[in-house]
Order: sequence, then C-alpha cells, then structure tokens
Amino acid sequence: MAMVSEFLGQLCLNIGANEPKHPTVVPATDFNPDTDAARIETAMKTKGVDEQTIIDILTKRTYSQRRDIAFAYERRAKKDLISALKGALSGSLEAVILGLMKSTSQYDASLIRASIKGAGTDEETLIEVLCSRSNEELVDIKKVYKELFKKDLEKDVAGDTSGNFAKLLLALVETNRAAPIAVVDYEKIDLDARALYEAGVKIKGTDVPIWISIMSERSVPHLQKVFQRYKSYSPYDMQESIAKEVKGDLQKSFLVLVECFENKQLYFAKRLNEAMKSKGAKEKIVTRIIVSRCEVDLKKICSEYKTSTGESLQKTILEHTKGDYQKVLLGLCGPEQ
Repeated sequence: MAMVSEFLGQLCLNIGANEPKHPTVVPATDFNPDTDAARIETAMKTKGVDEQTIIDILTKRTYSQRRDIAFAYERRAKKDLISALKGALSGSLEAVILGLMKSTSQYDASLIRASIKGAGTDEETLIEVLCSRSNEELVDIKKVYKELFKKDLEKDVAGDTSGNFAKLLLALVETNRAAPIAVVDYEKIDLDARALYEAGVKIKGTDVPIWISIMSERSVPHLQKVFQRYKSYSPYDMQESIAKEVKGDLQKSFLVLVECFENKQLYFAKRLNEAMKSKGAKEKIVTRIIVSRCEVDLKKICSEYKTSTGESLQKTILEHTKGDYQKVLLGLCGPEQ
C-alpha cells in the first residue's frame, strides 16, 4: 500500500511540475563564447557599430550562453559587456539587448521594480507581470528580487498599492497556489463556482476576499473547470462578472488572471496585437512581452497570434516596426512556423 501511495504522490508531483516550455530562443549548437565575444567586440569597434552582428549573436543564444559570452568578453576586452553594449547601442534596440543580458526572472524582477520605483506606479506593467506569471515563476522572481534590490517584493508591492488591489497582488506574491493534481475533485469545483457566484453576481456588492482567495490559491486546471461550472450558476461568464462587479486596477487584475488561466499565450498574443496596432506602436509592451517570454513560451504565443488574428506575429512586426528594433524582434521570434 505504501508503494501505491508513494507512486501516487510522485505522480502528483510530476503533474504539478513546471509548465511545459515553448521557447523560440534555444541553446545554439557548436557554441563558442570566445568566438562570439570577439565578434561582438569587433562589431562595437566598427565605425557606426555593426548592430546586425550583435543582434544575430545575442538573439540566437540562451541567457546562460549570453552570460558565458559576457565572461569571455570581460576576459578579452578587460571591461564589462553590459556597459559596452550601453555605450554602443541606443533606443529600443538597447532596451531589448540589455533585457536579454538578464535571466527571465531577473528581467521580470526588474520590470516590477521599475514599475513601483519613483513617483507614481506603472500599474499596467505590475498587473501584467504579477497576474500572468506561474507560481514557479513568482517563487523565482521573489528570490531574485531580494538578491537584486535587497528588498522584499511583498513589502514593495504593499507600500505602493492599496485596498483590494493590493490584497490581490499580495495574495499572488505569497505564492500559495495549489499544485495541479491528477484527480479531478468535482465537488470542490462546484463549491468554488458557487462561492464565486454567491460572492459577486448573486449579491449586492462583491465579497472580494472570497474571489481573491479562490483565484490565488487554486491550481490552474482546477480554476479552468471552476469557470466552466460557474456558467451554470451565473447568467454571465467569469470575465463579464468581473467587468460588472469591480472597477479600476482590481478589475484589470482579475481579468488578466482569468485570461491567463484560460489561455495564457492567447492573452499575450492579444496584448502584442493591440500594442503593435495602436497608434504609435507601444514599444515598451512589445519589448516586455517578447524579451520576457522568448525562453518560456514565445513559440506558442506566435501560434496563438496566428490563429487569433489570421496573420503571423512576424508579419505584424514587419508592418509596424522598423530598423534595428524590427530586426531584433524578428531574431527573437525566429522564423514563421
């Protein structure tokens, strides 16, 4: 019997493991950091800077390979690669390349820090990052945030937000989300669906803490089934209910959460499409999504983009961006599948 329960425990652990990855940036084969460092050094010394070589190398190497290049460059040139890149590049290209010199969790931690540091809060970035990252990603982000900024992410978020919006973000940062399990608990699904309905659409006002606890503590596969079941109680689906029940940043946060629970890559595809096609392409959003997801799930985002819009992300990038910025984004997205 012990053997069986041990096996089941193991099964649950495996199912609860990290989400499958669909990166567009994968390790380069025949990788030689010294050769890459030499080519980058030459590219930066060229009159007018040879951006194309820098793009070709750094968009086709993973973060750990880029780090090896940085060590090789420092040994070779006796100076820091990141400082050299800052000096050689500018504008949107510089933002992308410097983003690539951070690990995914360092980049995410830096995005959060930038969104809450200084006067005013960039709620849009804060919501996108905290509400779209998996539990495993948030655990890493918290650790890296502390290493980089010598501060607790919880304290910074609490100090910069207020009310139920703060409570929701803090509940996510506490990373109490259950791991998925192999067994579907229909009774719990029904209880949660009814609780969401009775805390919102059914009553005058909204019992927000109940929404927060369910959406921050349940596993993603469980919540997907809860939202399906919810429709048998409520005349509105979960997204419509959120739009009716709460306002402002709290509403935006709940909506991002639900969209990501239902199909995270489609959420990012829609964000990219809106940003690309809005007047004056919102480069900050495009950079943020493509850099933060290129080693995670950008390949799947590309396929959701094509399915939902009818054209490839690469084609949209060609139409709505230009110059080196266009080249670097295309380098990270890779060829159309």
